[in-house]
Amino acid sequence: MKKLFIAALMLTGFAFSTQAQEKNAIGIRLGDNSGFGGEVSFQTAVSKNNRIELDLGFRNQGNVYYGYGYGNNYNYGKGYGHNDVKLVGLYQWVFDIKNGFKWYIGPGVGAGIYSSKNYYNPVIDRYETKNGAFGVIAGDVGVEYNFKFPLQLSFDVRPEIYLSPDYIDARDNSFGPDLGLSARYRF
Repeated sequence: MKKLFIAALMLTGFAFSTQAQEKNAIGIRLGDNSGFGGEVSFQTAVSKNNRIELDLGFRNQGNVYYGYGYGNNYNYGKGYGHNDVKLVGLYQWVFDIKNGFKWYIGPGVGAGIYSSKNYYNPVIDRYETKNGAFGVIAGDVGVEYNFKFPLQLSFDVRPEIYLSPDYIDARDNSFGPDLGLSARYRF
């Protein structure tokens, strides 16, 4: 009985020491920037209060309707729907709040590819498909809660500036405020 008690005590101590040494987290991030999409999200600590986050995301913006033209000569048509795949890397400073809550902030960069369907090109007066690559400069600020078991939930805002003129044209702007909700397993 004494050996069983000592073994249970050692396992409990090992479980708590393992939890205290968690350096990584992996999970999903659901966001809404130019269409709803999901990302596979990975975080790894580089020091006690700093980490790197990598997010591989997929976005799908459905078709939108818009009008273009001058005076009474508006032509309303099906707009540009596009799909994106992008990888964003972020460096984050992490600060304790209280009782498992933390907040974080940091810069990042990324790259991606896109396919835009039904894009209206006014130069040639027709709809076309555009494909290409783009760059991203991002910032990130958010809040997270770390449970006593290895689960992390977070909400963040990631403003993104796009660097490809063709992608900006397909999106119809160069800025995207990406709001995200994440769930990650810490290990």
